[in-house]
Amino acid sequence: MKVQEGIEQPSSVNPEAVHNIRVKKPVALSIQQMVDGILAGNISILSKAITLIESTLNEHQHQAQEVLKGCLPHSGRSVRVGITGVPGVGKSSFIEVLGKYLTKQNKKVAVLAIDPSSYRTKGSILGDKTRMEELSTDPNAFIRPSPSAGTLGGVAQKTWETIILCEAAGFDTIIVETVGVGQSETLVHSMVDFFLLLMLAGAGDELQGIKRGIMEMADAIVINKADGSNITKAKQARIEYQNALHLYPTPESGWVPSVAICSAHEKTGISEVWQVVEDYIAFTRNNNYFETKRTSQDMQLMHQALKDLLLTDFYQSDEIKKNIKQIEKDIRQKKLSSYKAAMSLSDLYYSILKKQ
Repeated sequence: MKVQEGIEQPSSVNPEAVHNIRVKKPVALSIQQMVDGILAGNISILSKAITLIESTLNEHQHQAQEVLKGCLPHSGRSVRVGITGVPGVGKSSFIEVLGKYLTKQNKKVAVLAIDPSSYRTKGSILGDKTRMEELSTDPNAFIRPSPSAGTLGGVAQKTWETIILCEAAGFDTIIVETVGVGQSETLVHSMVDFFLLLMLAGAGDELQGIKRGIMEMADAIVINKADGSNITKAKQARIEYQNALHLYPTPESGWVPSVAICSAHEKTGISEVWQVVEDYIAFTRNNNYFETKRTSQDMQLMHQALKDLLLTDFYQSDEIKKNIKQIEKDIRQKKLSSYKAAMSLSDLYYSILKKQ
């Protein structure tokens, strides 16, 4: 039996067309072009600038600081809101509904969603942009998911710089969604005007240890998922949290934190939550705490940035890189204690600085 060969089929790719295609290389923007683009509200350039800021390359860091220098005079005109809460409380859903409510009020909203990071790759695990589908298509909203990359405090290392760029780009409301890991989330408090804690009704006493530390910093507590059969529990939880807040000393701002209930699923209670934010901003502007707090935050961030720069410089030193492997080997072989090893590396680093 002989099978007759068929006709050879032509290629689905036109070789002439491929030959004529010219791949355009991306044109690198100058510092001034990047600043002008951000000030003009160009989202594409804003995204590129944030990527530049998040880069760990020294060359990119120098460029990023120049871009920040150009944008800084045009920043500071937004309301910065930090939103935190235990995992599963519905932060992303709440932010999407709140964001849509604000854009309907003709506000421009930037959401800086800090994703938990992979310990191995430092990349985002969740990807908040995929969980805010409606808000991500809103022309008056900008969502930037960033991996926390191991940064303590639940906030990405460059979040503050990103806030500056977004403000310069014309966003009047900045929402920072934190990882939601508990009491380690304190850095967000040092870079926002209003700190909102999302809670669940009937979560159980096992979360009290997590809640207490954040409750002391919260400007308002919002009980989410107050819908269906959970409404009664939410109202009861509201009373309990309100009573608990009275046990804390009055914060420096003079503001007495309040408790509200809402349902991101049913989109109820959102306007009341935002009214609390507006009341707080008006209250702290009137007693001058608003500007005092921002100045204090700038000082805190300067010290944090100094720590980060010193740590980065330490690990980038060729001498440190050359010696640290041997010291780690000595620790594994029990020849050296961890503290003594740290002291040795510290002495080495200072001796390197003296030679420079």
